[in-house]
Amino acid sequence: MVENLYLFLEKVGFAHPLHPMLTHVPMGMVIGMVVFSFLALIWKNGTFGQTAFHCSVLALLTVLPVIGAGMLDWLHLMEGEWNIFIKIKMILGVLLTILLIFSVILKRKGATPSKMFLIYLLCLACAGGLGYSGGELVYG
Repeated sequence: MVENLYLFLEKVGFAHPLHPMLTHVPMGMVIGMVVFSFLALIWKNGTFGQTAFHCSVLALLTVLPVIGAGMLDWLHLMEGEWNIFIKIKMILGVLLTILLIFSVILKRKGATPSKMFLIYLLCLACAGGLGYSGGELVYG
């Protein structure tokens, strides 16, 4: 079934992996969460905190399609072969999703800006680990 998807995409002129073109949205939003949350802490500005929250919502909405595309590429390009970087990516992908859900819940319950900044930093650490592991898989 996975192969049929990639065969169809090749027939319409798209011969690239799916995951790389999608991954920039949640990763960019995670960086935005940290930056805007940091600005909210420095300037005591609720607008920046709200923008950080909006970034976390968009990251959460896009992280699952990115994980799905990553799994499809893994099955297609690596034939589902398990290695340490795939295991790390699986764990960090689930952890990032959980942290994003947690960040949305905490913000809606009125968590302090400093607590939100900490959660967003943990998300950034996961995103960094995901990016590093992906780079090692492709360029290793």
